[in-house]
Amino acid sequence: MIKLHDLYFKPFVSETELDSTVQNLVDKIANDLQDEVPVFVGILNGSFMFVSDFVKKYPKPCEVTFIKLASYEGVKSTEDIQRLIGLTQDLTGRHVVILEDIIDSGNTLEEVHRIFENEHVASLKIATLFYKPEAYKKDFKLHYVGLEIPNKFIVGYGLDYDGLGRDLPNVYQLKTTKHMTNLVLFGPPGAGKGTQANFLKEKYNLVHISTGDVFRFNIKNETALGMLAKSYMDKGELVPDQVTIDMLNAEVEKNADANGFIFDGFPRTNAQAEALDNLMQSKDSTINAMIALEVDDEVLVQRLLERGKTSGRADDADESIIRNRITEYYNKTAILKDYYSTQSKYFGVDGVGSIEDITERLSKVIDAL
Repeated sequence: MIKLHDLYFKPFVSETELDSTVQNLVDKIANDLQDEVPVFVGILNGSFMFVSDFVKKYPKPCEVTFIKLASYEGVKSTEDIQRLIGLTQDLTGRHVVILEDIIDSGNTLEEVHRIFENEHVASLKIATLFYKPEAYKKDFKLHYVGLEIPNKFIVGYGLDYDGLGRDLPNVYQLKTTKHMTNLVLFGPPGAGKGTQANFLKEKYNLVHISTGDVFRFNIKNETALGMLAKSYMDKGELVPDQVTIDMLNAEVEKNADANGFIFDGFPRTNAQAEALDNLMQSKDSTINAMIALEVDDEVLVQRLLERGKTSGRADDADESIIRNRITEYYNKTAILKDYYSTQSKYFGVDGVGSIEDITERLSKVIDAL
């Protein structure tokens, strides 16, 4: 994620993909023009990086020139197009290829056609690196298109937001949703994870999503996802990750205006962590941190045995079962610790002390994100 002026942008097209796209355009145009010596016309300012890379890859002799038009103010394409710098060479009988960085509304393209209609060129073709079909309002033919993209504002590789971003080698897309703080909260049995989740959701106005609660809700209310999950459970089979992700997606969608989420009980595997990353990315967001409460095993055993005196849960009353549960937790968490550590998103927090002290330690981690 990058910030330009007051807006945030997320990665969209990599430098490698851009290079491949430019090469594909070069190959198609060179094949069509054969031995003709074309004049490539770049539209300033945005196309300068595209044109530079294009002509360096072009395998045959060619000429290059530029014209400058204005059609953007901030992140909006305006209706008013002005020709600022015109052509200075005679193009009569020449094969001209317009190299545009991006075509959205088509207003700039309309002006280009107006400029060239009296130039008596042998042919005029339009090549664009990016094309927004949802925004295009004109009938002019686009002969070569690099990438079709959604109707969202992009920066990088020559494209700017109020002057910034042209120098970026990759392309970024405007992040349209508000900033969220999304946490994966972990803790072994008896660590007090549920208690801390309740405090944190109140303090930071976050939505607590417990996988267990989500499953119970869907099954009890016989939702389509709940019935699907139950069909696997009744056969003694594991519920597929995608079913769980679809349930979580529904919960996120129901709370689209939330300041963020605390995910409790999910993910449990690398595949699930990747699926959760993809889910949050689809919401223009990300998982900010995995926070794990760390408590000595013997302290956990004593806490659970004490809880078992009043909880009525059989698995809180048997020490061997308790130790197995703790071991299972570590086996599962170790994998995820590595996953989030590689992203510098793993934070271990001392889970011993008063509830208030632990909440304060957790808060320090969250406040620093």
